[in-house]
Amino acid sequence: MTPQPIVQVLLPIAIDRPFDYAVPTGMEYAVGDLVEVPFRGKTTFGVVWGKEATDYCGKVKEVLRRLDSPPLSPENQKFVTWVARYTLTPIGMVLKMALPVALNPKTKARKILDIRLPNLDQREGLSLSGDQEAAAATIQKAIEEENFQPFLLDGVTGSGKTEVYLSAMEVALKKGRQVVVLLPEIALTAQWLNRFQRRFGVEPLQWHSGLSPALRQQTWVAILEGRTPVIVGARSALFLPYPNLGLIIVDEEHDPSYKQEEQVIYQARDMAVVRAKIGQMPIVLVSATPSLETITNVDQGRYQRLVLKSRHGGALMPRTQVIDMRHYPHNWISPPLQDAIAQGLQAKEQAMLFLNRRGYAPLTLCRGCGHRLMCPTCTSWLVEHKRSGRLQCHQCGYSLKLPPNCPECKAEGSFIACGPGVERIYEQITQTFPHARCEMLTSDMMSTPNQVHELIRRVTAHEVDIIIGTQVLAKGHHFPMMTLVGVVDADLGLSGGDLRACERTYQLLHQVSGRAGREQRPGRVMLQTFNPSHPVMVALASQDRDSFIEAEKIEREARLMPPFGRLGAVIISGTDRHHVEQVAKQLARSAPFHPDITVLGPVPAPLAQLRGRHRWRFLIKAAKSTSLQDLLARWVGGIKTLGNVRITVDIDPYSFL
Repeated sequence: MTPQPIVQVLLPIAIDRPFDYAVPTGMEYAVGDLVEVPFRGKTTFGVVWGKEATDYCGKVKEVLRRLDSPPLSPENQKFVTWVARYTLTPIGMVLKMALPVALNPKTKARKILDIRLPNLDQREGLSLSGDQEAAAATIQKAIEEENFQPFLLDGVTGSGKTEVYLSAMEVALKKGRQVVVLLPEIALTAQWLNRFQRRFGVEPLQWHSGLSPALRQQTWVAILEGRTPVIVGARSALFLPYPNLGLIIVDEEHDPSYKQEEQVIYQARDMAVVRAKIGQMPIVLVSATPSLETITNVDQGRYQRLVLKSRHGGALMPRTQVIDMRHYPHNWISPPLQDAIAQGLQAKEQAMLFLNRRGYAPLTLCRGCGHRLMCPTCTSWLVEHKRSGRLQCHQCGYSLKLPPNCPECKAEGSFIACGPGVERIYEQITQTFPHARCEMLTSDMMSTPNQVHELIRRVTAHEVDIIIGTQVLAKGHHFPMMTLVGVVDADLGLSGGDLRACERTYQLLHQVSGRAGREQRPGRVMLQTFNPSHPVMVALASQDRDSFIEAEKIEREARLMPPFGRLGAVIISGTDRHHVEQVAKQLARSAPFHPDITVLGPVPAPLAQLRGRHRWRFLIKAAKSTSLQDLLARWVGGIKTLGNVRITVDIDPYSFL
């Protein structure tokens, strides 16, 4: 009797190896096929990962059936494997990002886009400038030649970077190739989708957490079958099973939201470059404030830089004024900024006020005893949200009504709100300018993309005079009548131990400044700061980005910090504080010693408790040439944990909390 063939099937679960399954007689199969298999008393879907058996010697179960769908391509399989090895994540967890839907054969994927777009001419009729034409032509050449080439599309805000990469996309689409566009915020998609539809006559598929389960499956199947040429989405869209990918766009490539901090911990921008190399295709990283990592890759010849020096259509960059708040210590909105708002309202123009702090006040304390209201499961103060009448933890989402008595001294009605959040700024502005049409936009107020899109539409249509919000407002929006941007607390974000604090603050404030004066009316930016001589404020006021970047490079290189050195983080967490501390000390005893490696810690994390789990941290600093993954795998892999203690590795950490 001929033995049944054995295949390796990789399942989308937190296990770091495939399982052996027997193939029933008469079933055809190939590597990459999607199959249904029994697993731990249930049935689940997986991918045929190989045709040779592992070294497993026990009884092997049979594959139940092969799905009638295209296989996962070798490129996608190679990408899943690479990401798992780089991030030290079980490969099944990475596969789960490529198979993020509950596959139901009875659900039919509706045909939203055909591979042949109905219109591939430039429907907007917008002519490109010389710089735009040159940049688009360079990218188009790489698409035609089907070569791996990373590009940095570096242009000031309003310079027409989107038009450049839409022109390049047209070449890929005419060749019948798929294109993925990554955006850092769902809120950015509205104007982007409108622009795409005006140009191509259709709307592309979207991929983000707001999709219904049915639409997620329909979209996933349409992508797998190659029936949609363009997908625009959040960072997870990078892992979808494209059979014919020919171009990757990463818009606002510097944005910190491209770093995923939970489960599979990865930097989507960097993984997108890897995906482009595996598929031998161009990738375009787009930004007005490129990350230091990307600029270093340009300097070292790995990426090609394409520069757009001026705003499209002759619009001028906004004039930036730094307001020294030491002269106005008791004001949240300085008199000069109030005067500028009043002048803009009189001229029938719009103003934006930016404060990257949600809620009404960041701290609520008892005026009698000083007791601060704190989250019971996180090392975090509760933030007052006056509109909802609740206090909320911005780490875990815990909330409660403001208690009538202080839990510490029992005083009644003694709580006082300290400091401003956007709700408090909104309250002051509506009192100061009662006849102005004011709106507020924060991520927790607008729970769905449609709500965000509607408010952005109203601002664009000048149905709003003053818009007040957080970083949701900072990027990508084009408001023709917006002539004034005021930053309430420009120093916010400069403190703390984050090595990228200055870089991130500069990027964020530069982006929000770019919302002003994008058409023929001149723009004005007013930065309120208690430290006007800080290099970030000086660079923003002088509009000298390159000098600021050069200073950051010199400082990082002197300290051998990324991108001139490597970092890794090891986080130990669990519900039992004693067990967490024991495992951390056990790791410390076996920490690696090497002249090119420095191990810092263990210490309790700045967020020592998060969602009920106690946390300790190590930070590993290594030379650029160090094989950090091998070192960490050997070190962490030899430790047995206690109870529910979990050890998490973060390669190239962006968060130090």
